[in-house]
Amino acid sequence: MDGLLPQLEIGIEELKKWRNEESLHFLFPQFLNSSFSQFFLEIGFGGGEHLAHQAALHPDTGLIGCEPYINGIGDLLKKIEAQSLANIRIFPHDARLLIEQLPDACLDKVFILYPDPWPKARHHKRRLISTAFLSALARVMKQGAALQLATDDAGYCAWMLEHLLAHPDFTWTAQQSTDWLNPPPDWIPTRYEQKALAGRPSYLHYIRL
Repeated sequence: MDGLLPQLEIGIEELKKWRNEESLHFLFPQFLNSSFSQFFLEIGFGGGEHLAHQAALHPDTGLIGCEPYINGIGDLLKKIEAQSLANIRIFPHDARLLIEQLPDACLDKVFILYPDPWPKARHHKRRLISTAFLSALARVMKQGAALQLATDDAGYCAWMLEHLLAHPDFTWTAQQSTDWLNPPPDWIPTRYEQKALAGRPSYLHYIRL
């Protein structure tokens, strides 16, 4: 936390200059390979298993992970150090603050895996997926960029489908039930997913139009 996080953390002050940039290459100047061909964003990376897996799988990709909880950040830092990953930066705050400052059409893929479902009706307004959030996300995603979501909460799954199917900037790629019942080919189980397997996880894949 003291040695590695300051090298990888994206600070609030750093956000102020982002709107003047056309891509996210400037975010990785401290790494030897800063000529990344694409950029991924994971919102709420939990213990970092999936984010670290994607970083190792795509060394030519710059990844940004958002997670406000200190324990999750610590777990990811251990994985970065153990695997010598050099293509991750961390935003330890609300992802919406980051998205507000990102350049237009800069992301090739976005992951939102097992977000808090806020199951009580009076708390639904706290859910991350909303029309306004999807519009903000659409602005920073390239045409054809992928949005991968996962949830084990049936109510939140229905909520996601309702909002995404009604949004003009996204299209659902599913053709048959196995498309949302089975994880993507490059999937890695996380500790949160192991808990979710007691229910029925749904994997929703969308494309930015």
